[in-house]
Amino acid sequence: MTPLPQSFCSPLVHGRSPAQLVIASDFPLRYFENPKATLRLQAAIRYVLARRGYRAGRYAVGYQACDDSSPQQGSGALAKCAANAKAYAQDESVVGVIGTFSSACAAVELPILDRAPDGPLGLISPGNTNVGLTHAAAGTEPGEPGRYYPSGIRNFVRIVPADDAQAVADALLVKQLGARRVFSLDDHEGYGLSVAGAFRRTARRIGLRSVGTGSWLPDQTRFGAILQRVAKAKPDAVFLGGFACPGCGALLVGLRRALGPDGVIVGSDGFSDFASIVKAAGAAADGLYASIPGLPAERLPPAGRRIDRLFGPPILGAGGPAYAAQAAAVLLDAIAASDGTRASVNAHLRAARVRNGFIGSFTFDRNGDSTFNPTMIWRIRAGKARLDRVITPPARLIP
Repeated sequence: MTPLPQSFCSPLVHGRSPAQLVIASDFPLRYFENPKATLRLQAAIRYVLARRGYRAGRYAVGYQACDDSSPQQGSGALAKCAANAKAYAQDESVVGVIGTFSSACAAVELPILDRAPDGPLGLISPGNTNVGLTHAAAGTEPGEPGRYYPSGIRNFVRIVPADDAQAVADALLVKQLGARRVFSLDDHEGYGLSVAGAFRRTARRIGLRSVGTGSWLPDQTRFGAILQRVAKAKPDAVFLGGFACPGCGALLVGLRRALGPDGVIVGSDGFSDFASIVKAAGAAADGLYASIPGLPAERLPPAGRRIDRLFGPPILGAGGPAYAAQAAAVLLDAIAASDGTRASVNAHLRAARVRNGFIGSFTFDRNGDSTFNPTMIWRIRAGKARLDRVITPPARLIP
């Protein structure tokens, strides 16, 4: 067995027995603005492997941590993602990959891994939330998700809620807060359209009344027309689906003026850079709710809390050490149940049933999405963001 090249991967780590099969992780490392975050993910994966003696059933397993960053493009460099995926596919000892950090990187790697010899080669993600990787919805691109699976066999599962699942939680939040008339806005781009579309669909299903929709542009600084429409519609809640634009502080100021101090403003996780939001909007940011997929450390099961204590501080939201540890555990169980081939590992990965794991209990649906979709709701008060609640939507509302 030849390990993956050390030009982009760590040396092979294994237990007492020489590795028969290899697990790779694929995260940005050297050219990443927050390398400690991905080092913690690696540490959590190694912890799970060490606790199991680097074994998956009858197989001795090795681990290599691989880097998908580049000095030119930084983290999730797409050319690097493609090159990495080709290397995994060509090394037949690699039977599963944990990653990636960015959904765009996963979109590049998946079709390459799906066509791997003795494949498809399974990818399990602790942090990719892009809707189009698993199912079509508002905002997804033409050909998604089918273009990622040229073999016709799915080879991707994620343990983090997809973007449209968090939007379901946002709609439930609005109802919990007593609002009835909702005006929804998006940034007219893929992510924003996905979360706004899911929010609007769920709002209708749970009895909220839509009184208007609209969009802002990434470079927009003046919002007079939008704010006039909002004021005329007289909503008691506004949903913001998309990424906060540099000028969106003015949008929040205007919305707070239009809704008054008791009006509800809810943003998707594109509005979770709380320090920047407070700096841009000042006092108008107070009261803003923003959703972030995943569980906070204090709501994790005991085993997950231990992981976050060991390898924290945790990343806010899904994709932290407990999620990486969970991905490693699911992949090891799939290998243990398999016949050692990639195709068998992938089949058992997709059929996984987790009970009382690091993040809880879940399975994967036919698309590869987790059946457990908790979403944190944060609220800004006096210029500081604090966890307000966790909402786990019922399965019947998940797209």
